[in-house]
Parts: sequence; C-alpha cells; structure tokens
Amino acid sequence: MKNLILLRGLPGSGKSTAAKLLGANGAGYAHHEADMYFIQDGVYNFDASKLRNAHEWCRNQTEKSMIDDKISVVIVSNTFTQEWEMEAYTNLAKQYGYRVTSFIVENRHAGVNVHGVPEDKLQMMKDRFEFKL
Repeated sequence: MKNLILLRGLPGSGKSTAAKLLGANGAGYAHHEADMYFIQDGVYNFDASKLRNAHEWCRNQTEKSMIDDKISVVIVSNTFTQEWEMEAYTNLAKQYGYRVTSFIVENRHAGVNVHGVPEDKLQMMKDRFEFKL
C-alpha cells in the first residue's frame, strides 16, 4: 500500500521534525514542503512574493515522488490551515493510488518559530485553522 502523509500545523510546531521521525529520510520515503523551495546553498531565504511558486514546486515534487516506483511513502509538511489547501495533494493521491492520512502537529514543546512569521500572522493562521474529526 502506498501512503501519502500530510503533516499540518503552524510554523514552529515541529512538522519537519515529525517528518524525519516518520522516516522521511529512509529508503522508500520522500519528504517535501514548500519551505524547501527557499533553501539555497543550505540557507533559508523566505520571499513571500514567491510563495505561489513554492507551493507549485512542492506539488510537482510530490507528484514526481508518487510516480517513482521505489517510493511508497510520501510525506508533505505544510501549514495546511484550511481544507482546500490539501486538495491538490488528495487529488494526486487518488490519481496515483495513495492512501491519505493527515496529522496535525501541535507545538507542545514551546518550539520557536524559526521562519520569523510575525505574531499577528500566526494568530490569523490559528483563527482560520480547519479540521475534520
């Protein structure tokens, strides 16, 4: 069975760390996130004007991994604060025969927002966070 794992949560909640704990660096696994688009020569340099490009890149990388017969688990860790933001990934999962599981990663470790997202923006993200039970 091929699996797509969507890790959701606010910046600094530990999504990237959770992806590593789930084995995203092992054989048969792939891990993608929009933030990876902003890493050049090991340095994270966020540019809000390129956010749309970053998410498109992340979707494209995810699809490439799903096409690869050697990969059976694809993990995507983005904020996904609203249901519609996951739709492109769930559509890819249907297209390529992946089962979808989503996890909400909570910041229970007093994690620092390493991405420098202002507090007012974090509050906006918290206020619009949607989930289904």
